[in-house]
Amino acid sequence: MPDNQEKPNATAAHPKPLAGIRVIDIATYIAAPYCATVMAEFGAEVIKVEQPKVGDPCRRLGSVTECGDTLVWLSEARNKKSVTLNLKSPKGAEMLKKLVAKADVLTENFQPGTLEGWGLGWDVLKEINPRLVMLRVSGYGQTGPYSAKPGFGRIGNAFGGISFLAGDPDRPPATPGSATLADYMSGLYGALGVMMALRTRDTAGIGQEIDIGLYEPIFRILDELAPAYDKFGYIRQRMGAPTVNVCPHSHYETKDSRWVAIACTNDKIFARLAGVMGCSEVAGDGIYGTIKERDANRPILDGMVTDWTKSHTQKEVIALCTEAEVPCGIVAAIDEIFEDPHYAARGNIARITDPRVGEIAVPNVVPRLNETPGEVEWLGPALGAHNAEVYGALLGLSNDQLSALEDEGVI
Repeated sequence: MPDNQEKPNATAAHPKPLAGIRVIDIATYIAAPYCATVMAEFGAEVIKVEQPKVGDPCRRLGSVTECGDTLVWLSEARNKKSVTLNLKSPKGAEMLKKLVAKADVLTENFQPGTLEGWGLGWDVLKEINPRLVMLRVSGYGQTGPYSAKPGFGRIGNAFGGISFLAGDPDRPPATPGSATLADYMSGLYGALGVMMALRTRDTAGIGQEIDIGLYEPIFRILDELAPAYDKFGYIRQRMGAPTVNVCPHSHYETKDSRWVAIACTNDKIFARLAGVMGCSEVAGDGIYGTIKERDANRPILDGMVTDWTKSHTQKEVIALCTEAEVPCGIVAAIDEIFEDPHYAARGNIARITDPRVGEIAVPNVVPRLNETPGEVEWLGPALGAHNAEVYGALLGLSNDQLSALEDEGVI
């Protein structure tokens, strides 16, 4: 990590918040595994269970590096221990049960019914460990008429309602930033659910199952979309960069072909922006002084702001808006993020040296805790790198037993 970046508090007086918590992560790709990653960043021991010889498909998702694994894997499997185990085999299933008996949390995102078919459903695992917390993420959840259907992040975005809103009015629905948005959101809500379930376990002594459909966190963040339809029958359509209810509130091109975001969420902010633009007369008691008047004249308002931003460079627009206390920021491409002094000062980019691929920059830990901070200790490991450590120390298997299990295709 460069010297100008904030570093985790290495002299913290207390262990990391999740030290002593053991997570068995049998999920694939991003959704439920991201929950386990967040927990690993804050001290949980996360044992990643992967298919022998093949591994998690996430190892092949994204840009492949010289070690054979992708950048997605190296970043998102951070701080995890990798073991291999064939859950479809009777011996593999029995070994997982032994791991579950010694675990606090299990994360999975198979299609509903898959684990039950292997004899590893919640009804079985809770008998083995009544204090177990089990996170289950699937396309549509464990119940309902669509529960058996497969789903990925793109489907979650679409069914959750955000894809319909993404893009310009005269264009087809677009990807809302990233097809994996629903995966990451489900992982975050999963982590929140696990924390609450662990709290309940500690106070009431019982474990529980957490059920999340990929679409549900997306639907949850759509502000007034549901009540506006229910009360007024209003079906919001695609608006491109602008935002419903307020204006000007969009992205605007600058003289140097960069972009800025400007957010005028009330009349006072617009008055300040109008002053900077040299047209104070349209604000206040002027023709565009209220939200209602501006909303009714969106093309005119956005055109005025665009004409102004295109007459200045991005830095000039930022400086003028900052001086006038108008919310404004760059619409950051990744190169701008790497060059930005605020990202550097906050330590938002961590540079981690990996024995297989050298130094790699990855997004740093969120959130930041001042007394017990999380950290990226290592990047995604090689397949089965921790077989001997986990199965030997945790399950008491000898090297000969491990070799026999490997020969049988169990690990």
